[in-house]
Amino acid sequence: MTLRQECLWEKLTPERPKANALSGALKVDVCVIGAGITGLSAALHLLEQGKSVCVLEAHETGQGGSGRNVGLVNAGIWIAPDEVESGLGQAVGSKLVTTMGAAPALVFSLIDKYAIDCQARREGTLHMAHNARGVADLQSRCGQWQRRGAPVEMLTGAVCHEATGTQRIAAALLDRRAGTLNPMAYTSGLANAVTKLGGKLFHHSAVTRLERQGSTWCVITERGAVNAEQVVIASNAYTEGEWTELRRNFFPGFYYQVASAPLGGEAAARILPGGQGAWDTRQVLSSIRRDAAGRLLLGSLGSGTNKPAWFLRAWADRIQQHYFPELGAVDWESTWTGTIAFTPDHLMRLFEPAPGLVAVTGYNGRGVTTGSVVGKAFADYLVSGDAQALPMPLQPMQNVTAAGLRSCLYEAGFSLYHAGQCLRVVI
Repeated sequence: MTLRQECLWEKLTPERPKANALSGALKVDVCVIGAGITGLSAALHLLEQGKSVCVLEAHETGQGGSGRNVGLVNAGIWIAPDEVESGLGQAVGSKLVTTMGAAPALVFSLIDKYAIDCQARREGTLHMAHNARGVADLQSRCGQWQRRGAPVEMLTGAVCHEATGTQRIAAALLDRRAGTLNPMAYTSGLANAVTKLGGKLFHHSAVTRLERQGSTWCVITERGAVNAEQVVIASNAYTEGEWTELRRNFFPGFYYQVASAPLGGEAAARILPGGQGAWDTRQVLSSIRRDAAGRLLLGSLGSGTNKPAWFLRAWADRIQQHYFPELGAVDWESTWTGTIAFTPDHLMRLFEPAPGLVAVTGYNGRGVTTGSVVGKAFADYLVSGDAQALPMPLQPMQNVTAAGLRSCLYEAGFSLYHAGQCLRVVI
């Protein structure tokens, strides 16, 4: 079978939002730049509070990381709760931990409220320990979350093997707050809700200039312009053009995925039988999940677009045969890559570079929940003016040092590790 360069989530979401390019002048209360999860969540919550809103997208809804990610509805951020509070201080860190711990509930509430058909499952996620150090890390994380009242638990022995579907994992952290979904369908559902509430959505309307004109902002595209009292920049890792400093505040990284053809039979049914999404504790992690049709989806850090199909197929075979050897040979159907906005400390950044202008970057690979939360928070902040509506304080923009070099080093390290996996030097 030919391994196609095709995003599975796009294939499984045929009814995606349609929109024209902006042409002429438009006036609204708030202009949102970027039709991904963050921008659409902001637009939706602004509309719910009576604001007029337009969303400008350089390409099409969800075409960036919002529609190309793994589809894990994660609770929390990458950093463990105690570390967050230690780094940010008790008050700020505790607020961020609490807010992000409740993030999956916000996602699922939006899915319910707007009847978004995105194959959402709410059985949790499994963080799988690949060695003794991984077990210790997960035990620590489990204790930290349990002290905060979160419904998490360690699975070990036969219970762990049954939940994950592999004998290779001795322990896994089950987080019952979390879940999975089709990220393109979720993003498309948010966009449809925005337009139903009267929001205006424009595709193929890349911003070329952003100007302050008196008390309002003028957002200029190739064929039109939007005058707005407030602007939300929600382009994150897919920020384009020289009109903003935002893309200098992160360094881009990548995440690729490989999806099988639909699998049947007893061996396939034993893989993640509870419907959870999973990832392991390796520094260059592997993610594992199934979709509604029974496909096996494997993913890892790095770009797949610069690797030949045989390499990606060999890597997927290696991971599958390590964790699920009883499957035998698997036909790999499609592969795709998304871009991640990384920050050196793995924390997001919220900015207000000028009055009425807010921006965000640095989700570090947790876009579904973080984007939903930040979008709502921006909406609440712009309406109320109360910075307490934000999950963490606003910061001044500060360029990431040697961003290009960091990206190259990350990619080189990921590629070398994956080559070692293909050669069975490491796993």
